[in-house]
Amino acid sequence: MAYDRFAAICKPLHYPLLMNKRNCIFLAASSWIAGCVDMIPLVDFVSHYSFCASKEVNHFYCDLDALLKLSCSDTQNFEILMLSEGVFVAVTPFLLILSSYAFIISTILKITSSEGRHKAFSTCSSHLTVVVLFYGTIICIYMSPSSMFSSEQIKMFALLYTVFIPMLNPFIYSMRNQEVKNALRNLIFRKQ
Repeated sequence: MAYDRFAAICKPLHYPLLMNKRNCIFLAASSWIAGCVDMIPLVDFVSHYSFCASKEVNHFYCDLDALLKLSCSDTQNFEILMLSEGVFVAVTPFLLILSSYAFIISTILKITSSEGRHKAFSTCSSHLTVVVLFYGTIICIYMSPSSMFSSEQIKMFALLYTVFIPMLNPFIYSMRNQEVKNALRNLIFRKQ
């Protein structure tokens, strides 16, 4: 999505060429494939651990962090693997997205009309907000030592990036639509 925004704002005349069907399929497929391939070494690592504590996972879902808390094996190597892999899977995409937004912001600042600047900023600010919330929580949880947060704090972070942000995303994007704003305004003021 950041690349789409970058192409639309920074290269508007090249947009149809940059965001054709083939490129969109490539971007979506590479995201899915990278996500699946990323988990293979982590799951393999954890499958070799022995679990002698309670068999009940203290989490909303079977998260690797929650499984590590149940393991009686030394998990230091796994934490090193998570940290090194996190650089490629979380930090690098986050920095790429932020750099694309740096280009976008510099292009927006060159727009002469204030209405055009406002429209471009409002289009990008919603996506940037969601990206910062999502990657911020992911990096905070998966790139820190497992002893840094309690189980309850980890569950709250997990709730944030698995439930709250995906629920917030459609709301943010639909609130940019004038018809949705008017319908919401009518709903609120009609009940009074």
